[in-house]
Amino acid sequence: MAVQEEPVDGRSVSSDTFVRSLERGLAVIRAFDARHQQLSLSDVARRTGLTRAAARRFLLTLVELGYVHQHEATFSLRPRVLELGFAYLSGLTLLEVAQPHMERLSNDLHESCSVSVLDGDEVVYVGRVHARKIMKAAINVGTRFPAYPTSMGRVLLAGAQPGWLEDYLRRVRPEPLTPLTVTDADRLRTVLAGVRADGFALVDQELELGLRSMAVPLHGRGGEVVAAMNISAPLERGSVAEITAELLPPLRRAAAALEADLRPT
Repeated sequence: MAVQEEPVDGRSVSSDTFVRSLERGLAVIRAFDARHQQLSLSDVARRTGLTRAAARRFLLTLVELGYVHQHEATFSLRPRVLELGFAYLSGLTLLEVAQPHMERLSNDLHESCSVSVLDGDEVVYVGRVHARKIMKAAINVGTRFPAYPTSMGRVLLAGAQPGWLEDYLRRVRPEPLTPLTVTDADRLRTVLAGVRADGFALVDQELELGLRSMAVPLHGRGGEVVAAMNISAPLERGSVAEITAELLPPLRRAAAALEADLRPT
C-alpha cells in the first residue's frame, strides 16, 4: 500500500498537475544553506516537515544522483547541485553587467561586494566578489539568507509593495541570529521606513557578530527596486559613522553606474 505523506510546509494542493514528490525533493535541497551546511536525517526532517522515512528516501535518492554527500550520519550538498541554478544565474543580464562594477568597488575599498535579489522571504546572492574572509559562513553565488537581518534584504523589503511587506511582517518570525538582531515586527517596520527614506541600509552585527554591512537599491527601468548591492566590513574598519562616511558614497556611485549600464541606450 502506498504511504500517504503529509504536505511540505502545510501546503494543500488539489491540482493533478502538481508533482508533490518533486516539491519534497526540492524542499530537502533547500534545507541546506550557509548556516546549515551539514545536517542529520533528523535535522532534514525537522526543517522540511517530512517524516524521517520520507526524508531518508529523498536524501538517499539525491546521494545516488550525486547532489548530496553522505558521511556517516550527516549529509551535505555536493557541487553538482549548482547545475540546478547555473543556467538561470548565468543568463542574468544583471549578473554579467554587475560583475565589473563589483570588482572595481571591491578593489577600491578592499572589502567584499555582493548583489542579491529577493526570492520569497530570503535574499539570494546572484553576484559576489570576495576581498577577504570576514564571515564565518561561506558566501557564494546562490547563497541564501533571511531578508530581515541583512542589509540587502532590508533594502529589498523597503522597496517591496506595501501590501506584500505587511503580509511579510505578519508572517515571518525573526530569530535572534545575534544578540543585536532586530526581531520585533514593529521595530523592523520602523527600521524599513528609515531605509526607504534614507535610500540605504546599514546592518550592525545583526547577521554575524563582528560584521557590518551596507546596501543600496538597484532600480529597474520603471524605478522599482529589483536588486541590491552591498559592501561588508569588519568592526576594525571604524565606527558606524566612519564607515558610512567612507563606504556609502562609492557604493552609491557604483550602483548608479550599474543602473546606467542596464538602461537601454
